[in-house]
Amino acid sequence: MNHEVTSVDQLEAIYGEPSERALWKELTYLNEDYQAFVKACPFVVLASVGEEGTDCSPKGDPAGFVRILDERTVVVPDRPGNNRIDNLRNILADPRVSLLFLIPGVGETLRINGRARISVDPELLASFQVNGKSPKTAIVVSIDRVYYHCAKAIVRSGLWEAQTQIPRECLPSPGAMHRRLSGGHFDAETYDRDLQKNTQAGLY
Repeated sequence: MNHEVTSVDQLEAIYGEPSERALWKELTYLNEDYQAFVKACPFVVLASVGEEGTDCSPKGDPAGFVRILDERTVVVPDRPGNNRIDNLRNILADPRVSLLFLIPGVGETLRINGRARISVDPELLASFQVNGKSPKTAIVVSIDRVYYHCAKAIVRSGLWEAQTQIPRECLPSPGAMHRRLSGGHFDAETYDRDLQKNTQAGLY
């Protein structure tokens, strides 16, 4: 017996019609309420798609770091990372992106679907300076759709509840993971010892 869903008709038979409220929530612009979510958000997940597949990258900074240029345009500074630039490569191949906004302590999330371009405008980059350092690029997103999600996923996961947190030492350390990935040719102890200092030094 084939248990795979292979058509939209099958999906719709399983899930039924969306509620009227679910349709209300989708807009083509940031209204006042949605702008409040963007301004309060310190953490965004950016999803992109390119010739070699998909990418999902975390972006974080103090609340309000995703700047609203107007009700149909937002800008995300690209801070220092690992220089893989997977999402930037994808944007050059295919501008379609999605942003998922997460606010600590808040159950609802906000999603923007749109089309991105990469800017190196000196004035724009300078406006995102922190500690005298500008991002190398900024991702400008033209909004196609905005949608807010109810809190069910956050409630089910207990994401913001203190009792769901686990001690970091219950998982492999970053140094240990690098050592395993390198086939044992990595100084995990030194890496872990200096990690907090190096992370702070490389934030901007």
